[in-house]
Amino acid sequence: MTAMVDIGDPAPEFTLAGVPEGLYSLSDFLGHIVVLAFYPADNSPVCTTQLRSYTVDKKSFENLGSIVLGISPQGVASHVRFAQDQSIGFPLLSDEDKSVAEAYGVLGPLGFYRRSVFVINRSGTITYAHRTTAGLTFSPSSVLLKAIKEAE
Repeated sequence: MTAMVDIGDPAPEFTLAGVPEGLYSLSDFLGHIVVLAFYPADNSPVCTTQLRSYTVDKKSFENLGSIVLGISPQGVASHVRFAQDQSIGFPLLSDEDKSVAEAYGVLGPLGFYRRSVFVINRSGTITYAHRTTAGLTFSPSSVLLKAIKEAE
């Protein structure tokens, strides 16, 4: 099992397919603050609530020079439908082999995604990390916006 990354560690690099359709690499966002929101499944009730709430607050994230990226194990086709049906306003990335989840230490004991959020500063260092065990709650925008301000 891979060691769990934490605050102060360099964020593991990745390249994933996502929507809007294209490839997304963490290194593409150096110079910006990145919020990585790992979520278990498209169209599940808590995931939908979480990602819609981040969409509602998209301008607040952008005003602080940050970008939100959602990551889950579903494929791009599922993300396309989910993003359209729920009007998700930021990229959704597909981690079908769960390698990125493993690199960030967000896989539960049975290999399922644990709802988790990381804030990565402009130089690529993790400045906020929150992993849930049950996955029924999520970091609200207000907590993430505070973490973004502290990442400066």
